[in-house]
This record gives sequence, C-alpha cells and structure tokens, in this order.
Amino acid sequence: MKAILMTAAGSPDLLQLREIPLPELPSQSHLRVKLAAVGINPLDTKLRAKPAYCPDKLPAILGCDGAGIVDTIGTAVTRFTVGDAVYFCNGGIGNEPGCYAEYTTVHEDYCAFKPANLSLHESAALPLVLITVWEALVERVNLQAKQTILIHAAAGGVGHIAVQLAHHLGAHVAVTVSDNRKAGLVQGLGAEKIIYYREQDFVPEVLAWTADKGVDVVFDTVGGEVFLRSFNAARIGGKVVSLLSTPLSLADTQLARLRNLSLCYELMLTPQVMHLHDERIRQRKILEQGAQLVEAGKLGVLMSTVMPLKDAAHAHRLIEKGGITGKVVLVMG
Repeated sequence: MKAILMTAAGSPDLLQLREIPLPELPSQSHLRVKLAAVGINPLDTKLRAKPAYCPDKLPAILGCDGAGIVDTIGTAVTRFTVGDAVYFCNGGIGNEPGCYAEYTTVHEDYCAFKPANLSLHESAALPLVLITVWEALVERVNLQAKQTILIHAAAGGVGHIAVQLAHHLGAHVAVTVSDNRKAGLVQGLGAEKIIYYREQDFVPEVLAWTADKGVDVVFDTVGGEVFLRSFNAARIGGKVVSLLSTPLSLADTQLARLRNLSLCYELMLTPQVMHLHDERIRQRKILEQGAQLVEAGKLGVLMSTVMPLKDAAHAHRLIEKGGITGKVVLVMG
C-alpha cells in the first residue's frame, strides 16, 4: 500500500510517499480499514517538527483522523462487519500507525459509524476537533444554555466546531476572526458578536457586549498573550479553557486568583498517550453523539482544502502558514 512516512523530525520535506506492506491486525479485536481520507490537524505539523510522544519510533505514519470502509475484522470483533463505513481518531502520534496511508488498523472499541449524511471525506475531517471541543465545552467547563462564551480563532478547524456546539447548547457566542469572509461564516454557524482581532481589542469589546461583566467562558485556541489577556475578558468567577501550554508569571497567577477564575486545559490525546482504554471508549462515544448531531442538522464540518495523499508536505506548509478556514483533508486515489 501507499503511505506517507515521516522519516525524521524536521521540515515538511521529510514526509515521503512510500510503498509499504499492508498492516496486519494487532489483535482479534481490531479492524483493518481501507481509508478514503485523512484529516490534517496542526498537531500533525508539530509532531513532524518534534515527535514529542514517541521520538524513538521513526519512521512513523502521522494522522489521527481517518474515515473509510472496514476491509478485514478480527475474530473477536462484534460491533462491525466488512463493508461498514467508519470514522475514528486513532494513532498518528508514533505509538500506533496513523492515517496518512491507504489502510490502517484500529481497535473496534475506538471506532464509530460515520455520520450517515456526510461523505467519507467530510467524516475524516471531524474526529479530533469534535472530541476536543466536546471535552472542552461539555466536560471541562460545563457550558450551559444562556451563558456567554468567547471563542478565539472561531473560523479555524476547532473554532468552527466550537461555535456550532456552543450554539447548540444554547449559549450566547462571541468570536474573534480576522476578516469579513470568516465573520460571515461564523455568523451563519450561530455567532452573535463578531470581534475583528486585527483592528479591535477583544477585552473592551467583550466587556461592552456583556455590560462590563465579562463572559462566563473563554475558549482559547491561540495561546500566548491571547490566553493571558482572556483573564480580563472572563467574568469574576468565570472559566478559561485553553488548548495550549502558555507560561504563567506570578502576576498572571495572582490576577487569575483575584478574579476567582477556573483555568482548564484540554488535550484530547491524553487517553491515547497514557493508554487509557476506558477513556478512549468514552471518546468514541463522543463521536457517536457527534454523528447524531450531524444527522440532525445541528453540526457540520467545513473542508477548506482537499488534496491527494501525495501532497501531505504541501498540506503541512499550508497549515503552518496559518489562517486556514475549516479543515484540510488528504484523499486516497
């Protein structure tokens, strides 16, 4: 089969298209899936530049997000049959083969039926961002109807899913975006307050929107100064949840404490990195709940760029350049 191998850490040019053997089933509880597409995430570019989790296991196949057709099943598999259309977030960080390939293997407990009204290409764009947003907004901060939330970089891969889920939960949504095109996109998804971060300071804009109270929740997908300045955009006793590791000074910590903020962090890879089987099943159930929302018309995914598997290096360059709207997807054949 054809696969993109990461042969060493470094530039996108180290992603090489190779012919390798079909993967064998690691256990009788595994499926082999003929992949139709793989969703590309900023995580992939970071792991290519510096393989943080399994640096001693190169060459590796990147790509956590996949969708395709079940090709082979182990004798212990009970949830799927050959020919089923599935999607999942599995592998791609070095410990298990990822999805930059024509075939991959996945434990049946970590796999979900794809949304019936999405193509396999669209389905491949959804798993990691859906799990990330669900864990952040539902499990970390318990976002409730009528609460207010500020979502940074709302037109991005994670951001556009966060806007939809927050809107579905009944929250009032403010967002930061860079231009009118992205503003129109997120307004169509349920955003009520648009802040153009290149021209406007989001802190006074949020305070004006909330009658000087601040929002109940800030969802930070940017990190750095955006994360730190978000402390002043959250209400007293509010919550800030971030996807990034931003260093905190003593003054930052004191400000968060003075405002009685709850600071939360979200890394959806934790169950995979720490080999937590039950937690990975919980994440698969998020994919099942997400599929129900998609099928009910409450949630959709935007593919901004679709290209063939052989162009994986180009896809990485696009993501590292920044400003991507929605998701980048590589397709097979």
